[in-house]
Amino acid sequence: MASKPKTIFSEERNPRGIPKAPFIANVDEYMSDESSDTIETTLRAFQDAIAKYRYMEANLTQRRSSLEEKIPDIRKTLDVVEYLQERREGTSKSKTDDEDDDDDFEDEEEEEDPLNLKPITTTYELNDTLFAEAELKESDSVYLWLGANVMLSYKLPQAQSLLTGRLEAAQLNLQNTIEDLEFLREQLTIMEVNTARVYNWDVKRRRDKRVADEKEEEEKRGR
Repeated sequence: MASKPKTIFSEERNPRGIPKAPFIANVDEYMSDESSDTIETTLRAFQDAIAKYRYMEANLTQRRSSLEEKIPDIRKTLDVVEYLQERREGTSKSKTDDEDDDDDFEDEEEEEDPLNLKPITTTYELNDTLFAEAELKESDSVYLWLGANVMLSYKLPQAQSLLTGRLEAAQLNLQNTIEDLEFLREQLTIMEVNTARVYNWDVKRRRDKRVADEKEEEEKRGR
């Protein structure tokens, strides 16, 4: 009858629920049943555990790459929104520069634009290698991509709050992902060491058994 596989993962887990791999300090005690079936079952269970850890590692590595690509985009978008908001509040450098213009035109500009804000000339990306120039008129709202081909309009303060929250969440997610990857690498190392220790223990046990059998056979022949 096949032996039941030993419990590999311990009850202890990291904050995201990844189980910890216990280190087998005493192989003799752990492998109390020396049958070949038990040893094969244990080694197979170890390999299954390693495969699960590697699967989680691959997923987290992909998530880390996605977050490292997404965070700069969020930060760049937030910087633009903050700049637009500062222009409207009159706290940006461009606003300060505008106030130094010729006083002869000040009254006329204030009648046309109470905030005294000129259109912004900028470039926007059409594809990876092609950019176009555009003139942006003053506005108190922006359009943000939310994913899945969805774009919504937000007032500047709302957009700033939304992007700030998303940036903080993405940075925290990235930090947790990096911690989980380090934790997984430790568990993989432990499981690989456990596998090597049990395998070497089995090789030594078989060799000792073979030597003992040969010695017993020689003693029988000498009688």
